[in-house]
Amino acid sequence: MEAPITVDRLRFLLYSVKEKLWVKPLGFCLLSIFAVFVAKVADGTSLAEHIPEIKPESVETLLSIMASSMMVIATFSAGTMVNAYASASQSSTPRSLSLIISDDVSQNALSVFIGAFIYSAVALTAMTQAFFDEAGLFILFCLTCLAFSIVILTFIRWVDSVARLGRVGSTLLKVERATTRAIKNRIDMPCLGAVPQEQIKEQGTYAIYTKQVGYIQLIDIAKLQKSADKNDSFINVAMLPGEFVSPERVIAYSNKKVVSDEIVDAFTIGEARSFEADPRFGFIVLAEIASRALSPSVNDHGTAINTISSITRLMLLWHKPKSETDNSQKNSAQHEEFKYDRISLPALNVNDLFDDAYTSIARDGAANIEVAIRIQKSLKTIKACFKNEGTIIERDFFEAASKLATQSYERAKLALDYEDDIKRIERVYNNH
Repeated sequence: MEAPITVDRLRFLLYSVKEKLWVKPLGFCLLSIFAVFVAKVADGTSLAEHIPEIKPESVETLLSIMASSMMVIATFSAGTMVNAYASASQSSTPRSLSLIISDDVSQNALSVFIGAFIYSAVALTAMTQAFFDEAGLFILFCLTCLAFSIVILTFIRWVDSVARLGRVGSTLLKVERATTRAIKNRIDMPCLGAVPQEQIKEQGTYAIYTKQVGYIQLIDIAKLQKSADKNDSFINVAMLPGEFVSPERVIAYSNKKVVSDEIVDAFTIGEARSFEADPRFGFIVLAEIASRALSPSVNDHGTAINTISSITRLMLLWHKPKSETDNSQKNSAQHEEFKYDRISLPALNVNDLFDDAYTSIARDGAANIEVAIRIQKSLKTIKACFKNEGTIIERDFFEAASKLATQSYERAKLALDYEDDIKRIERVYNNH
């Protein structure tokens, strides 16, 4: 029996929840209210016989300090986060905003501050109504001390993080990490567990369309498999996550006439692309960061060079030592089995991947000799790692890197004016 939800869909849902700023604060607020009433439970036990006496005035003083300060700190942290989001959009690219919003340190800090305020307000109100006896008062005192400790530790950690929140270097690192996760997930399941499209002889007679306009954020392969099993059909998915869909574009084909809504419902379509299921989107965002750094108003070629280094590391995630490649080929030859055998998906287009990563940087940095040379060195590294490899994807990487190296070299020759710079780029290119 197939699982009702795939790992990819679960990962996508968790990422979507992380993008909502209200989820964690709401959870902490409910937890803080629950903690106050947990203290009341102690009044029904014999705990009062074994604990020291706590004066209500001391607990009220601690709660009053927390109630008066936490809302101010929470307001300050929210303002700081909003400024960081605006700074990230201006200094890097608006497409990175979702990663900054989902920053765990900032979300946890805001949630703790708001939760501590709600806890102190509710506990203080309960105390003024003589809600607690001796045991409950002691537990409340312990919880208040614990809350103070958590607030202090969270604030210290948040201060260290907020200094980098929204900065170009921090944003670049977040984008690289998100893209790394997407690439590793795609390497583990190149076609999301479905049959590679090149192994399918027939495309399918019946075309499936959607009325929505936007980007495919997720494809629920398990849902498609369930539909295909029910109809005894085979579904050939025509588009990958990250591609733009509209009513005139075919999203899938079926070899039998089926209810198209069942297939369309498996596609999550939104206004923007998502990092989690779309490795290409990470490269696009990195290229945008580099292009903005190379603009005349910014003129920060160091950031562009750092971005090219990130792209190089990400591209090399597809590279495996020859021994691992031979073993994987033997295993795939012996076990040609697919989890979703009634679904086919196209493979990731390597040429599009390189175009997303390098073309805009090569265009905008053509007149900058440092950037042009770094692009050549990056592509040289990729070519060296994928040279003389046997698999199709490795040959595709070598050919795409060679093509981009030539294009970048030609752009640089046209843009550079100084003769020595032209000779430098020629030496680096001819040394490939």
